[in-house]
Amino acid sequence: QVQLVESGGGLVQAGGSLRLSCAASGSIFSINAMGWYRQAPGKQRELVAAITSGGSTNYADSVKGRFTISRDNAKNTVYLQMNSLKPEDTAVYYCNAGVWTGWGSGEYDYWGQGTQVTVSS
Repeated sequence: QVQLVESGGGLVQAGGSLRLSCAASGSIFSINAMGWYRQAPGKQRELVAAITSGGSTNYADSVKGRFTISRDNAKNTVYLQMNSLKPEDTAVYYCNAGVWTGWGSGEYDYWGQGTQVTVSS
């Protein structure tokens, strides 16, 4: 069993910053890519940013230059630094990880429970 626990969401004014964290724990052999997704009311869940185990990153166009994803492989933790926040960034943010639970187990997708980010204008 693998758990992803997010923290760091909250209410912030436009132009402000927040830092999200997501720690993976449980039966972890290795973690491939980790990422952050978000879902606003009435909209589909979308990729915000992702990072491979080697540190390669990918960002949605809407957050490039404002958000930074990073990870600490020793702690099985991924972070999302969000700067210059806009009201349109308001959403529930979900952590995702591709986890191997053992040698030859195959990769399984795990999700966190979500953390609310609200940006007021």
